[in-house]
Amino acid sequence: MRTRSLGALEVSVVGIGCTNFGRELDAAATREVVAAALAHGITFFDTADSYGDPKTQSETFLGEALRPHRDKVVLATKFGRRIDAERGGAKPAYVRAAVEASLRRLQTDRIDLIQLHIPDPDTPIEETLGALADLRAEGKVREIGGSNLDAAQLGDFTARADAAGLPRFAATQIEYNMLHRREVADIVAECRRSGISLLPFRPLYHGLLTGKYRAGAPVPEGSRIGGKGAERQSQLLSERNLAAVEALTRFAEERGHNLLELAFAWLLAHPEIPSIIAGVSSPRQVASNAAAAAWELDPVSRGELAALLEDIA
Repeated sequence: MRTRSLGALEVSVVGIGCTNFGRELDAAATREVVAAALAHGITFFDTADSYGDPKTQSETFLGEALRPHRDKVVLATKFGRRIDAERGGAKPAYVRAAVEASLRRLQTDRIDLIQLHIPDPDTPIEETLGALADLRAEGKVREIGGSNLDAAQLGDFTARADAAGLPRFAATQIEYNMLHRREVADIVAECRRSGISLLPFRPLYHGLLTGKYRAGAPVPEGSRIGGKGAERQSQLLSERNLAAVEALTRFAEERGHNLLELAFAWLLAHPEIPSIIAGVSSPRQVASNAAAAAWELDPVSRGELAALLEDIA
């Protein structure tokens, strides 16, 4: 598995999004997924204190599964989303409390990448970054990042960090894939301009870019989209989206690959993307994602794909 740099960290180009841990997957199933990831060279795991049912369960299950392998992996988590009436936001005292709680649940002495899950409009970013800088100086966190920011917020946070002599975000997470790209083109450009790593989540657009959903075919039983309400199914499986899937599938197959491989190759052709955060629910999906990252688009194919994406936009 290839690796890329994210600030001072070295991450596998495919990561494991841990939203299903402690929700769809119990502790034993979480251990199986983690073992499969490590067997395939995936060493980057991304969770959050709000993941799981009940919340925080993802961190607990992940910490237990990774305990024997801690020094072999890069561990990312997030804080800031409301957990309950007492926990949430980004005020300095809560930042410290949240990080300390995550360290306990994850059974580790440091978090490699700590991320502000959502902006806190009630707290100046300088206060949040100050608390995170203190935690970094203590060795409890290594790199700092954000999530769910727009381009204006990211640019503003970067400028204010620089002005205050505080650490910038090393990375930010957004939903980014071949079917959801124009909506976030400005933040991709901001990451490229400012040298901030971009971590894409939902790289397969709710599963549409796996190839399992095709025009004229029934929705697979037990699938992610199949579990959504009728209105949301209709939105995702629109005529436009399914036509795009058909065109992209043909593009991949003409080059000896599948749609999943194309989805990953397109993302990894972006120099600002060090790793793809892909949620999984089984060792089989881990293996598929690891294999998909092997295709590297050549310059000609990148140009042809860019033209195709413009045509099907």
